[in-house]
Amino acid sequence: MNGFIRIKNGSYRNQPVTDQVFPLIKQYQLGSNGGFVTVDGTGLFGKDKIRVSVKLPTDYELVDEAEYQTPQTAVDAETDAEIVERIAERFEILDDMTKAVLNGDIRAMIVAGPPGVGKSYGIERQLEKGNLFDQMSGRRIKSEMIKGTASALGMYKALYKYSDSNSVVVFDDCDSILLDDVCLNLLKGALDSSKKRVISWLSDSHSLRSEGIPDQFDFKGGVIFITNLKFDQMKSQKTRDHLDAIQSRCHYLDLTLDTMRDKLLRIKQIAATGELFADFDFNQIQQDEIVEFMNQTKNKLREMSLRMAIKIAQLRKSFPLKWKAMAESTCMKRV
Repeated sequence: MNGFIRIKNGSYRNQPVTDQVFPLIKQYQLGSNGGFVTVDGTGLFGKDKIRVSVKLPTDYELVDEAEYQTPQTAVDAETDAEIVERIAERFEILDDMTKAVLNGDIRAMIVAGPPGVGKSYGIERQLEKGNLFDQMSGRRIKSEMIKGTASALGMYKALYKYSDSNSVVVFDDCDSILLDDVCLNLLKGALDSSKKRVISWLSDSHSLRSEGIPDQFDFKGGVIFITNLKFDQMKSQKTRDHLDAIQSRCHYLDLTLDTMRDKLLRIKQIAATGELFADFDFNQIQQDEIVEFMNQTKNKLREMSLRMAIKIAQLRKSFPLKWKAMAESTCMKRV
């Protein structure tokens, strides 16, 4: 298999094939009856190798695997309302689990899913609530969200800073931590299931000495990871083994939205709450225009995400008369 394609305009045995995604077996070829692509048609036609007729190579496009629905995972029977309810339920679980980590009832959680679906937002909102009470009462803040790259030594310092009970450190999009052997071994100590969790830094470090950080301490806090990685798809067996060991010590919440429909409904769901476009002072008609524009151009946008909705909203605010043209130039894939 050579990836996935969306056939925009084609046919199979005189049946029209329009806007359908297939696993690609072989790229465009010319036959005696015209052009065709060879795909796995199991999901739609019940055959694993079929030739779909297309007039030109431009009648199909390469797409990400996430846009393909396998026969086993297809949810066409679900209504939009049922999908929204299913997605909302998972994000409510995220809120409840975050509160449990903040309260010290749960030690660690991994939150996985594609970028731009709101993983970080829900967790950050819960952290801000807890930190607000600490600030108002003059107490030390007990949680922090660390974003981006982090070294093993930097992670050790962060774990020490939030090593007290009911303290939480959140690593947001710090995927380098989950791919580093030293970081992973430190985490195994921090997330160990025994009553006493001891973390050690056995290498000499002037940085630790200058900051008064010991080379060993008891960790009583909580840890949350927010990641785009799919643990079961890592190529390195060694890395998979490490991640399996980490995952066995954590609660794992998968917020993957498998289809374009799921992603668009997630955007509609957040827009309906008024939170998505709260900073733009749009009326309801303007908000609906943005969401409908995303629906109409879903196959052209670089990604279907909350971030993309914000980008288009920025253009709607800055260029009220030509925001759609601006979006076509800056937010869409070039054909």
